Amino acid sequence: MSKVKDLIKKTDVKFDEPNISDRALDRLFLWVFPEFVIPNHLTIFRYATVPLVFYLLLYQRYLLGFVLFTISVFTDALDGAMARTRDKITDWGKLHDPLADKLLIGVAGAVLITRYIDFRIILIILVLEMFTVLSAIHLHDNKEKEIGARLPGKIKMICQSVAIISLLIYSLFQFENLLTVSSTLLYLAIFFSTINIFLYRAL
Repeated sequence: MSKVKDLIKKTDVKFDEPNISDRALDRLFLWVFPEFVIPNHLTIFRYATVPLVFYLLLYQRYLLGFVLFTISVFTDALDGAMARTRDKITDWGKLHDPLADKLLIGVAGAVLITRYIDFRIILIILVLEMFTVLSAIHLHDNKEKEIGARLPGKIKMICQSVAIISLLIYSLFQFENLLTVSSTLLYLAIFFSTINIFLYRAL
């Protein structure tokens, strides 16, 4: 059991320590945002884009959907970098940042994966995300345990985001190879999501 807990600690992503990508984002993009803008504002923006992305994709406004989805996903990287480089980490952000990601990926996947690949894949992804959220809420209610991002969860999010972007590009240009790329990334996302749930439940 101790070996399992040691493995979990190794997969933790530190919230309070800026990394190389955070510093790069800070120099390239974060200077645009004044000090009164906090990471939670970007998370709220991502929440607000969820119904708009769903509407655009549902009615096949793929170009606008692609632009808005890509911007929204990029704010996920920006709010994390802003929180760490400006020392503005909050418990609200730790809980709602991944929840906003899940909603964004969920609505985009519900339309695109069902339309171009297989609706069963999005069902599996949504079920796994539900278990992840329930596990996170359970840990949040237990004051002795801290919610933290883990490497499998980060990899899963990257796989899902790139898969959706690939499907959006396919919807615009019909490059058949992108369907294979998207399917492969989604299966990888399911794999890493399962590992992430195991790590939550093992705590």
